[in-house]
Order: sequence, then structure tokens, then C-alpha cells
Amino acid sequence: QVQLVESGGGLVQAGGSLRLSCAASGRTFSSYVMGWFRQAPGKEREFVAAIRWSGDSTYYADSVKGRFTFSRDNAKNTVALQMNSLKPEDTAVYYCAARSGVVITTTPVSYAYWGQGTQVTVSS
Repeated sequence: QVQLVESGGGLVQAGGSLRLSCAASGRTFSSYVMGWFRQAPGKEREFVAAIRWSGDSTYYADSVKGRFTFSRDNAKNTVALQMNSLKPEDTAVYYCAARSGVVITTTPVSYAYWGQGTQVTVSS
């Protein structure tokens, strides 16, 4: 049973930073792709970033490129999303997700496992 548990959300002013973490358990994740998605009220869930657990490839949505960094800690079985220069439009519930395999995808339906989500609110 794969479990993903996010932490680190909160309220921050525009221009500030937050670091989201996702603790993964239940499998050996060496052949998994981990993703971050977000969903704002009234909007569809959208792709933010993805990383191969092997760490050799990351991919970012254009809206966060240069501001967000996705990393993983193999020893702790966690991944993290460092979010800098936050904007009010980054406000959303952020979800950690996992899919088996090595192909990075950006569609939510291609990820089989999801965390419960953590709220990020950026005030102007």
C-alpha cells in the first residue's frame, strides 16, 4: 500500500518561500516518478513538477520554472518542493503523486497514488 503524506504548506506573503515535503512509504520507489500538482478553487488540477526517483530528470510547468525546485532524499524516502518568489496565483492545494515507471508525465490521470494535499496561500 503506497502512502504519500505532504507537509509544509501555509500562508506566506508574495515574494516569500515555502518548502513542501512528501514522505513516501509502502514500496521501493526507485522505479517511480514523483509529481507535484495543485488545484485552486474552481479550477482543474494542474501539473507543477515531476522527478524520476533516480533523480536524473526533472520537469517543471512553465509557470513555476526558475522559481520552484524539486528534489528527493533517497535515504529518507522523501521528496521536496522548494518554492521561491511565490505569487498570489500560486495559491492552491498542493498534492504529491506517484506513478510506476520512468516516463515523466504531466496528466493527473497517469498518477496512481496521491497524498491528501496541503494548502498553500500566498497573500498580495
